[in-house]
Amino acid sequence: MSLDPILLEVLACPQDKGPLLYVEDERRLYNPRLRRSYPVREGIPVMLVEEAEAVDPAEHDRLMGKAERGEARWTLQGQGPVGEAG
Repeated sequence: MSLDPILLEVLACPQDKGPLLYVEDERRLYNPRLRRSYPVREGIPVMLVEEAEAVDPAEHDRLMGKAERGEARWTLQGQGPVGEAG
């Protein structure tokens, strides 16, 4: 189940308030700046800091590759990875 496009325009990370990468086929939202992933369960994003999962460097690179190939999209009206840590 996809997230509503209107929700994607306003959805931000609860920790740093920045945009997230929505990876629909994996049912998750990813914050590349903090390298934290939030699950989407039954079409509902679980935006609780304590529910976020840490993402290792290899997984980060894989997810960012999906973004570069257009296989994932940014929240907050496509602002992209603002302030992304390298």
